[in-house]
Parts: sequence; C-alpha cells; structure tokens
Amino acid sequence: MKTEKTIGILLIVGVIGIFVPYTILTMIFEYPTILRQDTGTILIKFYNGGNPLIWTWWAFAILGLPILEACILIGQKIESKFYFVRLATILGVIGLMVQVLGLLRWTFVVPVLAKDFVLGNEMTKEAVTVAFKVVHQYGGIILGEHIGQLFTIAWTVMITSAFEKLKLFPKWIIWLGYAASIIYLHKQSYSQQ
Repeated sequence: MKTEKTIGILLIVGVIGIFVPYTILTMIFEYPTILRQDTGTILIKFYNGGNPLIWTWWAFAILGLPILEACILIGQKIESKFYFVRLATILGVIGLMVQVLGLLRWTFVVPVLAKDFVLGNEMTKEAVTVAFKVVHQYGGIILGEHIGQLFTIAWTVMITSAFEKLKLFPKWIIWLGYAASIIYLHKQSYSQQ
C-alpha cells in the first residue's frame, strides 16, 4: 500500500507543479496565446519579463518531474502482469523527458535570443528571428508537442488498458483514461495545423 500512496502523492504534487507555473505564464506572458504572435513580439515580451519569467519557465519544465517518478513506479508495480507495461513505461519516461527538454529552451536559449533581438541591430534581429523559429520548431513542436505528447498518449492508453485488465478502477474511470487520450490526440492534431 505504501507504493500506491507514494504514486498518488507524486501525481498530485507533479500536477500542481505543472499547473501553478502554467497559470502564472498565462497571466504574465499570455502563454500559449502569445505563440501565435510574430517572433519580435514574443521576444520583446520575453525580454521584458526578465528573470521572473525565466524562473517561471524553469519551474514549468522542472516541477512536473514527480510525475516521471510516478510513471516509473506504476510501471514497476504492474510490469510483471503484462508484457507491454515495460514498453509503456519507457514511452512515458521518454515522453516526459523530451517535453521537459523542449520547455527548457525558454530558460536556456530564448533569454539569449530575446536579449540579442531587443539590443541588436537589424541584421542581428533577422538572424535571431530565424534562430528562434528553428529552436521553437525543434524544441517546441518536434520534441515537446509531437514526440513528447504522442509518447505520453501512448503511455496513457497502455497503462489505462493494464488498469482495465487488472480491474483496478471502476469502468467510468477507465473510460476517462481513454477519453483523455482521445482528447489529447485531437489536440495534438489540431496544434500541428
């Protein structure tokens, strides 16, 4: 029973750890809406946000890590019962880690680009605009929003399937797992357009 309690605590702490900085980002950076703005607007707003904004992005990337440990513990708890749980755990860990790496661009790469954009001449601004688009496309779209989220969806479906076979939860909770995966997948296809 101790492992189940630990998993529950890790999941709650991880979700709160993601939710709080995300909410702050919506208030101080207009995230994710700002990503629909032109690069200059994004970089100027980021630069003006200063260290508090950088630390908020860091918190958003890092404070969800308890979910990673929960994912591993869930896998360890039930992997002997189903052959696919180990694969699910691997996919879940990879999915979470690449999302973290994608988010960390806002802490380690974007501050430099924002500073160079705001303080640079026109040639520098053009170069920074291209660099930001490449970093954003790779770190945000490919890693975070594509690979990371698809692997997370796969983990959710596989673990939900294991929970269903083990009859660990009522049917309606199982269907919530599948429904969440479908919604997440739909969001995935929508965000790629």
